[in-house]
Amino acid sequence: MTTDLGLEPGSPTAVGNAKPTLHELQTAQGTLRWHQVGEGPPLLFLHGSGPGVTGLRNFGAVLPAFAEHFQCLVLEFPGFGVSDPVDVHPMQAAGRAVTDLLDALGLDRVDIIGNSMGGMVATQFAIAHPERVRRLVTLGGMGLGIFSPFPAEGINLLVEFTEDPTRERLVQWLRSMVFDQDMVTEELINERWEQATEPLTLESARRMYSREAMAATAAAGAAAEAQPAWAQLHRIQARTLLLWGRDDRVTPLDGALVPLRTIPDVELHVFPRCGHWAMIEQKDAFESTVLAFLRRPEAAL
Repeated sequence: MTTDLGLEPGSPTAVGNAKPTLHELQTAQGTLRWHQVGEGPPLLFLHGSGPGVTGLRNFGAVLPAFAEHFQCLVLEFPGFGVSDPVDVHPMQAAGRAVTDLLDALGLDRVDIIGNSMGGMVATQFAIAHPERVRRLVTLGGMGLGIFSPFPAEGINLLVEFTEDPTRERLVQWLRSMVFDQDMVTEELINERWEQATEPLTLESARRMYSREAMAATAAAGAAAEAQPAWAQLHRIQARTLLLWGRDDRVTPLDGALVPLRTIPDVELHVFPRCGHWAMIEQKDAFESTVLAFLRRPEAAL
């Protein structure tokens, strides 16, 4: 099934006369949805978490630049208001969703751009299936905090909103996401508020960011016999680009140190005057940096 999104040519996510289309895939987790636009090698976009997030809200503004060169697939993770909600932890559902989508489309190897939670999912996928990722780009969402306390300020504000979803707490969280406070407009607040407080979406968020859920995740990590993801980064075979906002208050910059030293083929780009949303706050620099990396000939890397 394909559904038109109703975007007019010239809108932020229209590409020439082409518009992203919304597709549906029936899976064991329910209906999985993704947006597609452009032609060329497959490029998968994985969005972050947080109140009112969707794949198009994370990446819609940059799609025109990438769709000129790639077949862009913007996956909507289960439980965030576009794909069907599920009864498991959102990270677990997201990992399954990536495999389900790529298998259904018959894609053996792709490039992936993952923001925050999407970066974590992309990293775990690249560790588990190194042969299926050609190049990997993450915005935060990977690594291990060395100097900064955990949870970071932005995560603590996210937990506070999840526990007590007021408009004031939403604004506080949004302000922690960006360096430029003027980006937190009434339009952005209203857009995020409407979706973040939808009952099923809020229920899914509480599986991940309630105090109880955070404590359970920490306890499970401490008790697990398997190595944590950060200790397995050496297994990533994809050429990797780490992107970080210098002023990120969700995943601070020191988180880049471990992946920078352990991933075999990795480079780091830091955006000044930038928080957690580099693809939004430093849109032009994001596009030029990532496109140069993805389109660089193999021999030049």
